[in-house]
Amino acid sequence: MAIQILIIGAGKSATVLINYLQQRAVENDWYIVLADADANVAENKWKNAPNGHTIGIAIEDNEKRKAIISSATIVISMLPAALHFLVAKDCLALEKSLFTASYVDDNMKSIAHEIKDKDLLFVCEMGLDPGIDHMSAMELVDRIKQKGGQITGFKSHCGGLIAAESDTNPWHYKISWNPRNIILAGKTGALYIESGKKKMLEYNSIFTNTPLIAIPSIGNLTYYPNRDSLAYMETYQLQGIPNFVRTTLRNVEFCKGWNAIVQLQLTTETTFNRNEHLTIIKWMDQHIEQNKLQKVLKTLCKDPVIENQLEYLELDRAITIPSNLNTNASILQWILEDKWKLAPSDKDMVVMMHEITYTLNHKAYLVQSSMVLKGKNELETAMATTVGLPLAMAACAYLQGEIKLSGLYIPTTPIIYKPILKRLAAAGIEFQENEMAL
Repeated sequence: MAIQILIIGAGKSATVLINYLQQRAVENDWYIVLADADANVAENKWKNAPNGHTIGIAIEDNEKRKAIISSATIVISMLPAALHFLVAKDCLALEKSLFTASYVDDNMKSIAHEIKDKDLLFVCEMGLDPGIDHMSAMELVDRIKQKGGQITGFKSHCGGLIAAESDTNPWHYKISWNPRNIILAGKTGALYIESGKKKMLEYNSIFTNTPLIAIPSIGNLTYYPNRDSLAYMETYQLQGIPNFVRTTLRNVEFCKGWNAIVQLQLTTETTFNRNEHLTIIKWMDQHIEQNKLQKVLKTLCKDPVIENQLEYLELDRAITIPSNLNTNASILQWILEDKWKLAPSDKDMVVMMHEITYTLNHKAYLVQSSMVLKGKNELETAMATTVGLPLAMAACAYLQGEIKLSGLYIPTTPIIYKPILKRLAAAGIEFQENEMAL
């Protein structure tokens, strides 16, 4: 029986993954089934390629979902994170290995022993961040430890940005991934370690006074800390080090503008009763008045950068807001999806940098390892490439016998990260290192 790969989800991040696997299917005589809730989306992504077909499926349809999974050799889930466990349970019951780019959650952890018992491999967090960040960081950490180095500090930065040639708005940002996550950024605050002490930032402080970082070939960017960095100290086997943080990279002016958005409370998720014909300007005026934010808005707009950014969003338009949107966050997302949309020829950019300090033979060192990748256009984005390629490559490495493991994994073990980093480098996604004595 021929190997059959089931890909569930044909959205933005799946484009490059699909293209890569189409080529490998022909080379290896594999067959692909591409499933999506929208049959037309799947068909448009498939483009009449050989060695496969597309199918439209409501993923909540238990019978149809089980039927397509039962015919597969392995399953790649590109679904929203909340839907992965539906697929995971079927993969476990039907004894199919599973690959996803999403975080390992408590549901997935709860079936870890059963995955191992059935000699299956479930690989999660196999995209960009999480994914390439894990692999490149662990390769560096393991290498330093192997030569006897004692790691004292770890910073890992990653961001999806817009390339300079496509930077055409005062936010210096366009959307290349899930817009919902952009709206939610920083909401849970941040926890990290600095100089041996736990640091906690509340939402209102995340985007203020963000530090600068110089990226080779790019110049200065800024960063803000991600959620709970401390959870990754055990993942990277760096328990007890005095400095540890994972961050998101942005343009300096973006953070200034987004801090204004937060101070204006435009990302709140409390539902409100609204008029069917509510317009953007009416929504904004009502919000500012009801929350007594007139002075806050006036103060913020004294900064010409922020004033220009808010003007660009055209929050004074008399355009009717879709009737299903009844939170500030959902309305803001709708506005931004239009204003920050990638044009067909736009190029996005993914930037990652690890900064690790360590001591060796009583001397201190800093190693910086950075990666910059530009997209080709609005479909073949750097984001889709860096999310999709590692996942596709891991599936191929497993099918070709390079990854011989069973159980629930993220790509922090050499058995997984070595073959994938090698493949990524061959595809032009590689890290440049700079090491200096301190």
